[in-house]
Amino acid sequence: MAQAKRRVPPQDINVAIGLFERGDAAGAARLCRASLAANPRALPPRLVLASALLASRDIAAALDEADAVLNMDLAVSVAHFVRGTALHELRRDSEAAASLQRAVELAPGDAKSWLNFGITLTALDKLDAALPALQRACALAPRSAEAHASLGTALVQCLRLPEAVVAYRTALRLRPDFADASWDLGFALLLGGDFVSGWAALRTRKPEEEQALAARGVTGAEWNGQDDAVETLLVVASQGLGDTIQFARYLPLLAAQGHRVLLACDPRLAPLLKTLKGVAEVIVPSDPLPPHDAWVAMSSLPRLFATTRFTIPSSASYLAPDPARVERWRAAIATGSAHGPAVGLVWAGNPAHANNARRSMPQSALAPLLKVPGVRFIGLQRDAAVPPPQSVIDLSADLTDLAETAAALHALDLVITVDTAVAHLAGALGRPAWIALPYAPDWRWLLDREDSPWYRSVRLFRQPKTGDWDSVATALANGLDTLLRAVRE
Repeated sequence: MAQAKRRVPPQDINVAIGLFERGDAAGAARLCRASLAANPRALPPRLVLASALLASRDIAAALDEADAVLNMDLAVSVAHFVRGTALHELRRDSEAAASLQRAVELAPGDAKSWLNFGITLTALDKLDAALPALQRACALAPRSAEAHASLGTALVQCLRLPEAVVAYRTALRLRPDFADASWDLGFALLLGGDFVSGWAALRTRKPEEEQALAARGVTGAEWNGQDDAVETLLVVASQGLGDTIQFARYLPLLAAQGHRVLLACDPRLAPLLKTLKGVAEVIVPSDPLPPHDAWVAMSSLPRLFATTRFTIPSSASYLAPDPARVERWRAAIATGSAHGPAVGLVWAGNPAHANNARRSMPQSALAPLLKVPGVRFIGLQRDAAVPPPQSVIDLSADLTDLAETAAALHALDLVITVDTAVAHLAGALGRPAWIALPYAPDWRWLLDREDSPWYRSVRLFRQPKTGDWDSVATALANGLDTLLRAVRE
């Protein structure tokens, strides 16, 4: 005989909800699971469980619970919210947007659903729809710092920078310790050319950078840019490869002030940066940190040197490759029967980069460029998702570190690249480089210019609208064809 199902006592659900609202997601989840063991089809505990799992960052389990609810009842806004939010975390944004759209249809007064819907639409570059969604979230929850900051991010993608600055500052007024909003404000200000205010906003480090510094074992006094009595100064590169290359220009300035400069950096950069003037020692993560009087994060150096657009140091070459490696690369590139200038190609960045989808060019977009006659295209694309086109000579397997890449760039006539470490490396070496940029570029490339105050040897090619790589590739092809004609004449 089938036994009657025990109803979940209302007080159990109320207790679970109370735990969840007080921030005890784990406790709420335990109570909900106990209730579901008695009645697996009970809707209230499953909804609370899905929300608790999402709050606990157990994304896959939250998605499973949301799907279980929707299999029972398709008209539950909370389940659509959890499902859409979980899918966004898994970078399945097209599916996420569909679920979150259903959530706001079912609960048009729910600010969190509008917020996450807008965030997901921004990730999909559907900005015409993202902005109204985020504005709706701000209207429903005017004291939500996250809603205002997310609106700022969408506005930056539209290059509506003054409005974005207002949105970020609103977020920081509501939550002064909101590190991400402070950094995003700083980047928006820098992109617009306001370096003084931008560096000030970047004074607050993101939690992940603080964690990286702590993991490296950095302790002791942090250099304030003023204490000349500091003899041995440890500079810690705690951000990406491109940032490290860009800000390496400040290390000779530190040495000129009388400091003995130690540099802790990524091992892929160590062989190259060992040759930088003024650097006494390069330390990689496997090395213990040597004694030092103070330390400074490399990302702080532009602010500490009060850098403006007009005072950027060493925009000419400040790095140099190993001559022997350069000769090996020249020999490798010269092999074969093909003639003509050698042009290096990098069309995609690190997949782990948060903005990689926007800054990377689809390989199919290279077609106009590869049709330019009389050019030997050399593939420098590391870890490509698909093999390079047949017309590209792929030498990427030999790029074992950035010193090797530096030598390869010196053996080329030109490099065409998206916004990756290769772009910074070419600029720091003083090698001619054409950089393909998304519509809303990284802060360091500024706006409305083809040159860069950071690197004299680069030329910038910008998307005229979001996602338009075809126009960029056509401009690159036309530019290359014009350059070749000038050389022949």
